[in-house]
Amino acid sequence: MMEDFKALHVAREGAVLKVLLNSPETGNAISGLLLDELLAVLGALDDDPGIRVLVLSGAGDDFCLGGDRREFPDLLATDPTGAGLRALGNKARRVCDALATTDAVTIARLHGGVIGAGVGLAVFCDLRVGADNCRFRLPELGLGVPPAWGGILPRLLNETGAARIRELILTADNFDATTAAELSILHRVVPEAELDNAVTRWTKPLVRRSPAALRTAKTMLNAYSGANRLADATLFDAELLTSAVAAAEAARAR
Repeated sequence: MMEDFKALHVAREGAVLKVLLNSPETGNAISGLLLDELLAVLGALDDDPGIRVLVLSGAGDDFCLGGDRREFPDLLATDPTGAGLRALGNKARRVCDALATTDAVTIARLHGGVIGAGVGLAVFCDLRVGADNCRFRLPELGLGVPPAWGGILPRLLNETGAARIRELILTADNFDATTAAELSILHRVVPEAELDNAVTRWTKPLVRRSPAALRTAKTMLNAYSGANRLADATLFDAELLTSAVAAAEAARAR
């Protein structure tokens, strides 16, 4: 768990694992490397029952400014069939699934920009606290791609409701921490200096819970929240994203 990561900083404090997105020079943009490292951390969690809570945060001025779009043209150039892009999309889905289903309770500690795929990472966490300086945006349509990253759309619809998410996706408008709390994207909003205290107020009781009860409760919450989904259309997210990016790159090359 404490291996030498390049895009993450990982530290354990008792039953709490702190995972820091650690590429502040890119706004912690989500690259293939970052996804690989998150998968390694999340894959090891269930082998370590001593970890009850995972706290996900970002270094620098922003939590995460979205996917690293600089990788897309290179992946298409390497394989014009889009296999590399599909693999990247499937990795994103696996990371989000792992955040939602790991036995540990996952907490997103948010500040600054929380954009696109950064919103995706956040909403797949069980609990979310944001600084009052947070700014959110779902910019995908403005970038020429659908909201098809990691299964973000059904998660947002389930957590917040269709009407407001429809507006935010179609307009790609910015929204602040107060609006995010009204939408249940955030559970709490605090001054940035109080973020760590807010996280601690959650972690202190959580680490005292029965591991079996905590695990069962999380499994039940996930099962009941997904009970009304007849089919999982997010299986097509990687294909949709690949097709849209390929079309956009082809248009740009004309």
